[in-house]
Amino acid sequence: MTEALFQKIGGEPAVNIAVDIFYRKVLADDRVNGFFEDVDMEKQAAKQKAFLTMAFGGPNHYTGADLRRGHSHLVKRGLNDTHFDIIVQHLSDTLRELKVKPEYIAEVGALCETTRNDILCR
Repeated sequence: MTEALFQKIGGEPAVNIAVDIFYRKVLADDRVNGFFEDVDMEKQAAKQKAFLTMAFGGPNHYTGADLRRGHSHLVKRGLNDTHFDIIVQHLSDTLRELKVKPEYIAEVGALCETTRNDILCR
């Protein structure tokens, strides 16, 4: 059995650190931070950690809404491909900063791409 991406990038500690750094980047970016204005970021970070853990092949403890339901209100507020690309870039930059191997970052990018249409409600 091949090792899951979750283990390859360092498991739960790595995902937790990555999400914390990722949201610092997102909240500092005026191109996308407006989508998080009324969001409880502690809850958001916990949901994101659970989602990424599951998406990367780790234990599934994600209980949040499906991607379409979870993002439909943001699409109504203008969430589009450009915003999606910015978010994925922040995630990639975060993983690069954490010295994750480029091939694993590429895997994460490909995985993100599989969610684009659901997140953008298409």
